[in-house]
Amino acid sequence: MQGRTVNEASAPKSAALAGTGADADADADADLRAGRRGPVLHALQALRAIVLRELLGFSRQTGRLVSSLVRPLLWLAVFAAGFRNALGVAIVEPYDTYIPYDVYIVPGLVGMVLLFNGMQSSLAMVYDREMGLMRLLLTAPLPRPWLLLCKLCATGLSSLLQALAFVAVAMLLGTDLPVWSLGGLHALLALAASACMLGAMGLLLSVYIRQLENFAGTMNFVIFPMYFLSTALYPLWKLRESAAGWVFTLAAFNPFTHAIEWCRFALYGKDPGSAPWVVLACLVVFFGLACRGYDPRRGFGRRGQRGGS
Repeated sequence: MQGRTVNEASAPKSAALAGTGADADADADADLRAGRRGPVLHALQALRAIVLRELLGFSRQTGRLVSSLVRPLLWLAVFAAGFRNALGVAIVEPYDTYIPYDVYIVPGLVGMVLLFNGMQSSLAMVYDREMGLMRLLLTAPLPRPWLLLCKLCATGLSSLLQALAFVAVAMLLGTDLPVWSLGGLHALLALAASACMLGAMGLLLSVYIRQLENFAGTMNFVIFPMYFLSTALYPLWKLRESAAGWVFTLAAFNPFTHAIEWCRFALYGKDPGSAPWVVLACLVVFFGLACRGYDPRRGFGRRGQRGGS
């Protein structure tokens, strides 16, 4: 009887110990799963915070939206209206009929919105890197390429919203655009990729712009050559016919040209050829060089240490 009592008393204790061991194993597995999810959740929270900060800042700056729309709308309402009949576009791809000049330049003006906002993001990055939020984010326990990717996503999204706002106003002004077709979805994809490419170029430029005072001069050597040496205002075949061979060559190698042509051909449901591949390749190259420039062992940080020594 006494042995049985001892066995019966020790049985619940063994079961309790077994239960405690099982709970410990379950807790260890839960901690392991949480540890695996922790870096992912941390990275996604950083992406959410940076994108929301960009969108909230943009929503509070109504003057920024108005200023981004005034420039292309002046071109559309004044310049294109004055040359509507003088510079009509012949029946060439991607068009199936003669079109007025204002219809032709709308993709180029949308590209103008993307280009200027991408360059403005470069200015914001220089400011944030010196005295703003990015100065703290670059020291966060996250890979710098991921932080730059978050910034690129925020810039691309704000550029896309501004471009869509311009398209809406252009249609209200009477510009005939086939945005409600399947080509409109393809054009939306082209706009998103082009916005990211130009945003990546802005990130790359922010590596080499050390002071805000140098921003204006750098932008004059980037924005205007890229815009005017492209198909934003005139087709390439007109450049070839006017014997401006060197302008035609520069425009053909300009990544901004391929961004506009991708948007233009996609809008009318035509094959854009190699334009998407050029845009995506430039996006990867620009972003890769920007990540290298912000690497403290190779680019930005190392140059800053040398300058301070």
